[in-house]
This record gives sequence, C-alpha cells and structure tokens, in this order.
Amino acid sequence: MTSAQVEKDVENGKAPEEGYERGLGSRQVQMIAIGGAVGVGLFLGAGANIAKAGPSLIFMYALAGVIIFFIMRALGELLLYRPVSGSFAEYSREFLGPFFGYFTAWTYWLMWVVTGMAELTAAAIYVNYWFPAVSQWVTALAFLVILFVANLISVKLFGEIEFWFSMVKVTALIGMIVIGLGVLTFGFSSAGDTASVANLWQFDGFFPKGIGSSLMTLQGVMFAYLAVELVGVTAGESENPEKTLPKAINTLPWRIALFYVGALTVILCVVKWTEFAPGVSPFVEAFAKIGIPAGAGIVNFVVLTAALSSCNSGMYSTGRMLRTLADNGEAPKAFSRLSASKTPALGITVSVAFMGIGVVLNYVVPEKAFGYVTSVATAAGIWTWLMILISHVLYRRAVDAGRLPASSFPAPGGAKFSYVAIAFLLFVTGLIAYDPDSRVCLYVMAGWTLALAAGWFALKARDPRVTERREPRFEKAG
Repeated sequence: MTSAQVEKDVENGKAPEEGYERGLGSRQVQMIAIGGAVGVGLFLGAGANIAKAGPSLIFMYALAGVIIFFIMRALGELLLYRPVSGSFAEYSREFLGPFFGYFTAWTYWLMWVVTGMAELTAAAIYVNYWFPAVSQWVTALAFLVILFVANLISVKLFGEIEFWFSMVKVTALIGMIVIGLGVLTFGFSSAGDTASVANLWQFDGFFPKGIGSSLMTLQGVMFAYLAVELVGVTAGESENPEKTLPKAINTLPWRIALFYVGALTVILCVVKWTEFAPGVSPFVEAFAKIGIPAGAGIVNFVVLTAALSSCNSGMYSTGRMLRTLADNGEAPKAFSRLSASKTPALGITVSVAFMGIGVVLNYVVPEKAFGYVTSVATAAGIWTWLMILISHVLYRRAVDAGRLPASSFPAPGGAKFSYVAIAFLLFVTGLIAYDPDSRVCLYVMAGWTLALAAGWFALKARDPRVTERREPRFEKAG
C-alpha cells in the first residue's frame, strides 16, 4: 500500500485493507482448505498420468504431498509471524526486495488466470461426457460467462458457496473410496472378479514404464496441488487466523493421504491401470467399470462441480491480487476500487477477459489445451512456492540473528525442510525443461519475465518511491 493511503487509513482509524468483509468462519476456512487440495488435477489430470506411470503415480502423489506440507508449514510460520494481506507477495517484498514482491504478485495472478483456463477446459471435457456433439469451446465460454456473473458476490457469500462446493467434492471422494473398498472386500459389481490389491504390481510391476517415466508425471502431480496455498490468503480474512490457520495446515497430511494417495490406491486396485486413458477422469472410468452407469454420471457431475469451484476461486483470487498490486502502486489505481457489493469488480472483469484465452485454445487446439495451460500454471505455481520457501529461509536467518521476532507457529526442523523443498522444485523445473510438450511454458514464463521487467522499469521511471524497500507493517493476528 502506498504511504499516502496508509496515512489516510490511519487518520480515519481504519485497517489498511478496509473495505473487505472479514466474514470467513472457521468452518468455511477448514472446508476451503480441504477443497483447495482436491481439484481438476486429481479428477482429470490423473487419467493421463496413470497412463504414463501406472500404479507408481501413487508414490509420486505421496512424494509431492510431503513437499507441499513443507511449503505450507513454511508459509504458516510466515503468516503467524506477520499476518498481512498480500501474503507471500508481501514476504517476497520484505525479504528479497520490492521487485520480487511485484513479480510474485503478478505471477500468482497469472497462475490463477491459467488455472481458470484449465478448469474451464476440464469442465468442457466433463460436459462432453453427456453431450459429445457440443464443441469444447462453446461449453467453456458458457461457463466463463456464468461464473463471471456469479462471482460478483460478498466475501461471506463466497465462503459459503465454496464451503458447499468443497463439501460436495469431499463427500463424493469419501463415497468413492468406501464403494471401492466394498468392491475389494465383498467382490460385488462387474469389477468384483478382477478387483485386487495385486493389480498394483501384476501388470508389468509397480513402475511399469520405468522410474524415468514416473518422474515425468511430477509436473502434472504438482499442478494437482496448486491452490493449497490459497488457505493462507483466505485465512487472512478469517475471524481467528491464529487458530484456524495452524489447524488447516496441520491437517494437510491426512487430506493428502486420504484424497490423493487413498483414492488413487483404491481405484487402481479395483480397475487395472492399463484401462485408464488421457482425457477421461479415472473416477468416472472406475465407476463405469464397476458397472454403475448412474454412479459414473454422478461422479462426472461432482468433478464438473470441482472444476467450476476452482475456477470461481480463481476469479476471486485474481481480483484480490490485482487490488493488492494497485494498493502498492504496481498496477493501475482503478483496480483498488471496490464495487457496491465490496468486490474488486474491475480486477475480476480484467482477469476473466484473460481467462477467455482458454476458450480460444479450446477452439484452436482442444486436444492439447489442458496440457498447455496446466504446464504454464505449474511453472507459475513453482515460482510462488519458491518465493515462500526462500522468504522462509531468510526469515529464519533473521530470527536466529535476533533481528526479527519468532513466529508462534514455527516450521519443524527450522529452514532445513525448506532447503529440501527448494531442491525438489528445481528438479521438477528441470523435468519441465526436458519434456518437449511442457517446455512451452518456460518460453511463456521467459516472455512474462521480460514483460514484467519492462513494467518495473516503467514504474521506477514514473515514481521511484514505488520501487523502494519499505519497513514491514505488523498486524495483530486475530
């Protein structure tokens, strides 16, 4: 936020982010946290990854899940050290310098825009299950318009809508696991005769296409975990972040174990991995193989809901991020204005316009649209996670040196696991560079970097104060 805005807020006795509703209760934050870990990357992306890696995909999700927990504990420590609107962008600004805060905020905006494209693509694919004659781009456009209109709501209503969206996803996943375990245990349904835990290794082993092929799925697996950090943003608007945030982060391991590792393990035991194909949700396919056609249709509806839920969250997040950038003088001032319903309507509108590129991709290259946008979103997400981890390392150094106060929610092992997570993310970036299909995202990111660098120099020429390092503003948690 600019110094003039801060002074005006203080003069009026207002909080720096005055205007937003702080109406997210613990119930909503917890369910948003759970729903954030369950999205289109699992429901749709897992189909292509099973075809590439077979049962070893279970191990890849578990491995990536451990790294995600390290990232979230690092973010949690930072958030309880200084709970601030802007979250990881603000920590990048504080510990690495103003340019990194600017770059991270804009890149997180990009991540959600392209994630929105991926969700629209997935939603179009799900509708194709019922209406194969309808073109993907038509469906994607229809959902884009509907969600744009629905997104201009209050924070409290947003939280309630996301609560029920997440409830649908979580309930459905638990139901799938229970039914799958029933098939394995009692042998009912048309898949009962072939369902077996041995399906995990009987068909060319646990790593049927080699460890190298399994590792190449990590980029898709990491995409599945995008949005888990959203709980840090929403918890900043919760009624009691000091209680809700640690609880939401500490329950992440069991959410990953149940919804990713558990669900995939059950599915791959019920149906052998060779029967799954790219572009088809493994959950829909599993129910079809079990012989419950209505069940497959229900699951398809659930995963459609999941995609629309994530896209809705993306619209909400991008509008907020543009407002944060505008408050820091790093985006047009018009983005800082709120509508009568207390939403950053202009920021949402501009973000939705960019999400419309996804509709164009669905028209031009419908068979490759999902792969393109997920790779770009993953690259942007990896940058965001790296900034969280590097900021955490620098924060811990400052704490050890006595320059900053310790957080009430310290990460286990100090900064050690942050170093492990940094190495892992750099390894995944190397895999992206090696894969010719996903390598395009690095070209996009290179162009994005040049564009942001040019924008930074333009900002500096217009108002040098925008690019100066500022002392952090401490805010009371809760």
